Amino acid sequence: MNAEGSKPELRRSLIAVRARLTADDIANAQARLACRALELPELAEAGTVAAYVSVGSEPGTRDLREALRARGVRVLLPVLQEDNDLDWGQDEGPERLVRARRGLLEPDGPRLGPEAVTRADVVLLPGLAVNRRGVRLGRGGGSYDRVLARLDRAGARPALVVLLYDGEVLDEVPGEAHDRPVHAAVTPSAVHRFESL
Repeated sequence: MNAEGSKPELRRSLIAVRARLTADDIANAQARLACRALELPELAEAGTVAAYVSVGSEPGTRDLREALRARGVRVLLPVLQEDNDLDWGQDEGPERLVRARRGLLEPDGPRLGPEAVTRADVVLLPGLAVNRRGVRLGRGGGSYDRVLARLDRAGARPALVVLLYDGEVLDEVPGEAHDRPVHAAVTPSAVHRFESL
């Protein structure tokens, strides 16, 4: 797949490919994605990881979150606010997740504030694709652009890692001047690094 055309066209194309995945495809990719991500030294050394709860055909995060919690890592999960900014809560396991707006799952515990992400050692980002320079294509809601801007303002330098399917690391992804490259992309079959930490 190439990145010809606009961001909306590329998003539609990538979402259409994901929509054709079966439940078995998603489950198999989730297990392999977790194994691959756990190979990252940044996650091995992390005390706090900002993650997210995958929904629908997104690359699955459950296995990875459970493995991190089993290691004693504090896992933060986003809570979508009315203005599309993100607050954060602690991941206490799947039984402590509740349905939220836009079909999302969020932790039911105390809110830690939007600044909580600035204390993370690693931030796991959702995305639809990344290019070979580490520019991530998100869904276009802007929530994670705000998170990345918040990290910059705070002088926080966590490892930024996007979780994708194989075939979503592209030669080109439309980018903008404010886009902050990620350090790595993890797919079920590989870790792709874009800049040294």
